[in-house]
Amino acid sequence: MKRSIVAVAVFLFFAVCLSGESSAAPYYEGKIVKIVVGYKPGGGYDRMARLVAKHLPRYVPGKPVIIIENMEGASSVIAANYVYNIAKPDGLTLGIFNRAIPFAQLTKLPGVKFDILKYAWIGSTAVEGTVFTVRNDLPFKTVDDILKVKAPLMIGATGTTDISGQFPTLLKEYIGLNMKLITYPSSADIMLAIERKEVDGRAGSYSALKPFIDRGLVRPFIRGRVPEKGTEKLPVNEDLTTDKKGKAVMFMFSAADLIGRPFVCPPGTPPEVIKILSDGFAKMADDPQLKEDARKSSMEVQYTPGKEIIKVINSVFNQPPEIIAEFSKHVKF
Repeated sequence: MKRSIVAVAVFLFFAVCLSGESSAAPYYEGKIVKIVVGYKPGGGYDRMARLVAKHLPRYVPGKPVIIIENMEGASSVIAANYVYNIAKPDGLTLGIFNRAIPFAQLTKLPGVKFDILKYAWIGSTAVEGTVFTVRNDLPFKTVDDILKVKAPLMIGATGTTDISGQFPTLLKEYIGLNMKLITYPSSADIMLAIERKEVDGRAGSYSALKPFIDRGLVRPFIRGRVPEKGTEKLPVNEDLTTDKKGKAVMFMFSAADLIGRPFVCPPGTPPEVIKILSDGFAKMADDPQLKEDARKSSMEVQYTPGKEIIKVINSVFNQPPEIIAEFSKHVKF
């Protein structure tokens, strides 16, 4: 009888201990986290997601396994709709979309089935400043030289709904840049066209163009409001116009650069789970190993908290109706 009582007591003791350990186990222990990328493999958003998948687990208690699911289509609107409407709000699904995706909602793009401000925002892992570049072998030294050209500059772009087409279009509209867009299937095709001297330049994110700037193929002349290291002294597009509407539209357009590489969870994801992820992202961004991996991929990681991203989006959505209408005339998603 005594042995039985002792055995039961020992059993209960370990049961209580194990129960305590179980309840104290990190939320993400043994879990699989999925990052939904709104583009095909190989692009900048995909490479950033895979960088996060590799390094973030070390900074999330429980060290979950992170996998990537590419869900391309409609400039990442399909993926944004999925994360908003279908994915469970349990912190096990993250999304990374086009940094300009707030413009899809702002301009009332058909097919948008989300409210950008209702996502559970983790934050962004990059600032992506935009620059306008011209072939280095052309006889231009200053912005004034570019603005005085008689024949239009041939500018490569992947379309009028992409930053490569939108940024120079705004320069043409509000600054008077004499240019013509030549459409190519991809950014790589544009750079080959520049190499062959078929076109005179292109606009795009500084991180994407930096390798071509460094080797002297193109030279940056104008940037958006958001600077990156190496672009601080370039003329800012807003400062080159006296048109008040133009200044406001360019300010709104630069919001996408601040949003950079955004990561979100579905609406309704518990705040405590978002805090775990946000803290993990912030710590991960300072990891020397991650920075070295990013450098090898020609990327730079810079964490911006979700609440700061929300402020940026609100600054765009709170513009006067006439400014939003003007913006929508020139910026299509």
